[in-house]
Amino acid sequence: MLSMYSAMKPPFEITHKILAGIASISEKIGEANSAHLNKPPTELRKKNRIKTIQSSLEIEGNVLTVEQITALLNKKRVLAPEKDILEVKNAIDVYDRLDEFNAYDLSSLCKAHEILMKDLIDTPGTLRTFSVGIVKGSKIAHIAPPGRMVQSLLNDLFQYLKNDDDLLLIKSCVFHYEFEFIHPFLDGNGRMGRLWQTMILKEYSPVFEFLPIETLIKERQQDYYLALEQSDNQGNSTIFIEFMLVIIQDALGDLLKIQNVTLTNTDRVMHFKDIVGSKFFSRQDYLRAFKEISSATASRDLKFAVDNGIIEKQGDKRTTRYRFLEN
Repeated sequence: MLSMYSAMKPPFEITHKILAGIASISEKIGEANSAHLNKPPTELRKKNRIKTIQSSLEIEGNVLTVEQITALLNKKRVLAPEKDILEVKNAIDVYDRLDEFNAYDLSSLCKAHEILMKDLIDTPGTLRTFSVGIVKGSKIAHIAPPGRMVQSLLNDLFQYLKNDDDLLLIKSCVFHYEFEFIHPFLDGNGRMGRLWQTMILKEYSPVFEFLPIETLIKERQQDYYLALEQSDNQGNSTIFIEFMLVIIQDALGDLLKIQNVTLTNTDRVMHFKDIVGSKFFSRQDYLRAFKEISSATASRDLKFAVDNGIIEKQGDKRTTRYRFLEN
C-alpha cells in the first residue's frame, strides 16, 4: 500500500457510508445537469472560483477576504501582506489555467505547483529529496516518507489514478489523501492536494470545475485534519474518503439550492455544445435541451452563434441544420 511505502494499490475499504455517498452524489449530478448547473452561468462561475481560492488559502493562513480577492481579479490595488497577495495572484493564475493541466500526469502537477508557489519558495515545482515532518502546535503530526522515495511513490499513485478500475469519485479522494501523506513538496502540499482533487473530479463531471468544495473544507477544517490523522493512524484512507464524499455531497446540495438561474445566450450555446458535440442538430433539438425558452429565443441564440462563428448553418427553413465549428 502507498501509505506504507509500497507499490501496491492504496488501501481502503468500501463502506456503507461510501456507497451511500456515491449514490447521493450521482443523483445530485443528475439534478445539476437537468437544471443546466453542470456549467454554471458566468457570474456564478466567477463567484465560486473566488470562494474556492479564498477558502483554500485561508486554510493555509492567508488573510485576504473574498472582497480583496475580487479586487485583485479586477486589477485593483489591495492593502495586505505582500506574501498573501502573491499567494492569491498565483492561485488565480493556476485556477485560470486548469484546462492546460492533465489530471493524470505528474509533470503537469509539478507545473501547477510551480505556478502556485512561484516566488514563495526557492524550488517551486520540484519534488523534495530530503525528509520532513509536519508539526501541528508543539507536536509532530506526521512523518512523511523519505525524500528518496517521493518520486516512486508519486509514480505509483499516478499509475493507480490512470489504470485502476475504482470509480473516479473514489480515486479523487484516495489521491488527495495519499498526496498529503507523501507530502512531495517543500510547501504548498495542502492547496495542491485540494486543487488536484478538483482536477480529477473535473474529469468525472464538468460541474466540479467551479464547485467551491474548499469552502466546505474550510468550514470543517478541524474535521478535515482529523480525517487525515485518523486515516494515518489506521494506515488506510477509508475515513478520509467518507469525509470527502460528504463534503462533495453538501457542495452539490448547496449548488442545487440556487433557484432561477439566468443563463445568457452564450451560456446556453456552450452548454449545448457539451451535449451535442460535433453532430448536426436542429432548432428543435436545441429547444428540447432548454424547455424553459421560447422558439424565438432559440432562433436568436442560434443566429447569435452563427454570426459569431461558433456554429455553421446548412439548409433553409425546415431543412436547416447546425453544427459546432472546430475551435
